[in-house]
Amino acid sequence: MTSTFRTLTVPLDGNASDGGLPQFLVRDDVLCWTRREAGLVGFGEIARFTATGPERFLEADIWWRHQVLEADITDSVELPGTGPVAFGSFAFSKKSTHVSRLIVPEIVVGVRDGQYWLTQLTFDDGELTEAGALAALDGWLSGGSVGETGAVGEAGAVGESGAAGDGTSGDLTSKEDGSVGRPLPSAHGATLHTGSLSEEDWMAAVAAGVAEIRTGALEKLVLARDIVATVPSGVNAAQVLRELAVRYRECWTYGVDGLVGATPEMLIQVEGRTAQARVLAGTLDRRDAHGEAGIPMEYAERVLAGSEKQRHEHEIAIQSLTSQLAPFSEAMNAHDEPFILELPNVWHLASDVKAELAEVEGHVPTCLALINALHPTAAVCGTPTLVAGALVRKLEHLDRGPYAGPVGWLDAAGNGEWGIALRGAVIEDPHTVRLYAGCGIVDGSQPEAELAETWAKFRPMLESLGITN
Repeated sequence: MTSTFRTLTVPLDGNASDGGLPQFLVRDDVLCWTRREAGLVGFGEIARFTATGPERFLEADIWWRHQVLEADITDSVELPGTGPVAFGSFAFSKKSTHVSRLIVPEIVVGVRDGQYWLTQLTFDDGELTEAGALAALDGWLSGGSVGETGAVGEAGAVGESGAAGDGTSGDLTSKEDGSVGRPLPSAHGATLHTGSLSEEDWMAAVAAGVAEIRTGALEKLVLARDIVATVPSGVNAAQVLRELAVRYRECWTYGVDGLVGATPEMLIQVEGRTAQARVLAGTLDRRDAHGEAGIPMEYAERVLAGSEKQRHEHEIAIQSLTSQLAPFSEAMNAHDEPFILELPNVWHLASDVKAELAEVEGHVPTCLALINALHPTAAVCGTPTLVAGALVRKLEHLDRGPYAGPVGWLDAAGNGEWGIALRGAVIEDPHTVRLYAGCGIVDGSQPEAELAETWAKFRPMLESLGITN
């Protein structure tokens, strides 16, 4: 057995009318990154890197560059995502005990602009052939039906992310107006429990955060909360991913080692020397538009774009990203005005940022080097970062684990896509899922409204689990 990668990438028959990439989401242990029926799906595992602590991104970057430096790559497609590929998920906090990881699959199916390809990766010395790669893919597709593979891989231990609570502190109870916190019926008989903080305690944390902001110690704080779903009939990760991919086509659906979700926020996308990001800050539950006169989008524009609070929160997020990205860029542009991103559950104020990367010490920075500089952004932590991060740890009573951390993929050429792991959950065991949601807190934030916003953000995962309200 050789100690270097060998990869073969060949075109794969297929077309978008077949259903695109989601048709390959048939195993619960699948690695997934897909948007608008395109992206990457991985099967199996030939190598894994893990790390914790403040240097986790740079350590992973060094490991990956070492792996691909002398790789034997045969690639007849030559698109971003062909050749050697690793999927990754990183802890939100440098102080987290959660293990960040890069995973190199055995088989990758890719779709881009209607073109399909297949990559086989190995350390073995045997000959790589198209027929062998197709046979390996067929083995993965036919050898593990939905639900057969169990819930998660090594990351299933992400139960550690609920460190401050056992996740079973009581069934959620309804408010008098029925607006938030009500028990949610499910065809699967699922039950929901509070996580690390009760709703009342979390709202108290929001109020404490607002009080800190009013002292001038910080401008913005992002506070998250968790809930736990128990599904007696079992959790089918592949079904969850398919549901998310179909319902939330404008989001990036991800699945890495039991971490699943559909994020609307791109931390960094790199193709050659071009880097792009999508920043979100400012949220409106689409259900709030019920009963409003006029076109719903006009309602969103009035309430979001016309809100000083929402625009202030958004501007903080944009400045956070552009200031951190500037040292790596020779040119950068962003929308002068944020646009309204329409999703099935919410509207967001959104801005796209594009940068041409500059050479730093003779090299264009890698995806992971950029992530090391950008994470955590104000959109998921607050600003100033150090002050906000310390306050997050004090008020949340929660190790976020991979929630709000970078999730995505990278290839040997330096291309990659890394979203922020939002609108997601961790499958902790075959019957237990921990869901996360967070809100940006600024001066003027109201605890009741922020709690309602978390329920809007829980909705994609709840619906994908068959739990509706």
